Parts: sequence; structure tokens; C-alpha cells
Amino acid sequence: MSIALLQRLIWADYRAAVVLTIVLPLVLLIWAAFRKEGAIGRLLNLYWKVSSLLAITVLLLAGAEPRAFAVAVAAHLLILGSLWFWEDINDDLADLPPWRALPLTTRIWRWSLTVFTVAGAAASVASYRCLGGFEASPVCPLWQHPPGRFSQFLGSGLNFLFGAPWTTEGARVAGWFCLVVYAGCFLGWLLWRWPRFGRVAGGF
Repeated sequence: MSIALLQRLIWADYRAAVVLTIVLPLVLLIWAAFRKEGAIGRLLNLYWKVSSLLAITVLLLAGAEPRAFAVAVAAHLLILGSLWFWEDINDDLADLPPWRALPLTTRIWRWSLTVFTVAGAAASVASYRCLGGFEASPVCPLWQHPPGRFSQFLGSGLNFLFGAPWTTEGARVAGWFCLVVYAGCFLGWLLWRWPRFGRVAGGF
């Protein structure tokens, strides 16, 4: 596969990610809040908590951190888990009339994101060489291009608002800081809430 074609596929992957991981779940969350659909709202609230790891991955890639590829695998697997892990939410969603617009759209989004996350995890695993550095393969820097563009856009906004420079190192430090906070919250859930409540989301 040529580098030019691979670059187009990577950009297509990021564009699909924006639609499936940001735009659609945000629309569904607002829709569920308006229609007072508790199960869908809880599923999406939990999804947003877990999927913030993808944003951290983008920051680490923008900061040229090779270990971002390992974080990307974890992000995709955790998102996949958040979609199907909760027994009470699964039961409540199964009881919703399948022909209604909101439940139907939620099911379509859920399955589409499942396929996307599995494919994304496989692509991240296939990039294992990049853990040794972005110079390990000509493919590795291609994954950094979209996050790098986002980082430049973010830097322009910060510079305009606060006069603060935003560098590659700044993105890397911010990514690691957010990752430590995320890991702490996840560890707290793993050690405290999961042993007590299991796969019941409740009001979490």
C-alpha cells in the first residue's frame, strides 16, 4: 500500500472518529435528555467518561509520544467495554420499542461504534513498531498528522485568547497529566465500585 493512500485512509479514520465518537453521541445525549430516556442517557454519560481517553491519545500523539499507540489500544477496548458492560442498561435498552427513532438510532450507533473500535484497536496493535519511536517506520508519522493539525489549531486559539504559546512538548505534558488523572479515576472504580456493584451501573 502506498504512503499516499495510507495517509488518506488515516485521515478518513479520524473523520469517521469525529462523527462516531463525538458528533453522534453528543446528539444522542441531548436527544435522550429531551425525551427523558434514562437508560440511553446513562449509557451515554458513561461512554463520555470512558471515551475521554481518546482525547488523551490525541494529545499524546500531538506531543509525539510513541506510547500513545498503546494508550490508543486501551482507549478502543475500554470504549467497547463501556458500550456493552452494564447489565442493567442492557436490559433497559432491550425493553425499549425498537421501532422508535431514538432507541433505533442508539442501537445503530452502538453497533457502528463497536465495529469502529474493534478496527481501531486492530490498527493500533498493527502499529506496535511505533512504540519504539516515530522514526521506526514511515507509517508512524502519518498517525501524528491529524492530531498535529488539531494541536496547531488549539495553539492558535490559546495564543489568541491568552497569549500563551502551545508547543509539541506542551501537548505531551498535558496528555500525560490527563492520563495520570484518568488512570487514578479508573483504578478507583476498579478497586472500589466494581467489587461492590459488579456490572450494575445504577446511578454511576
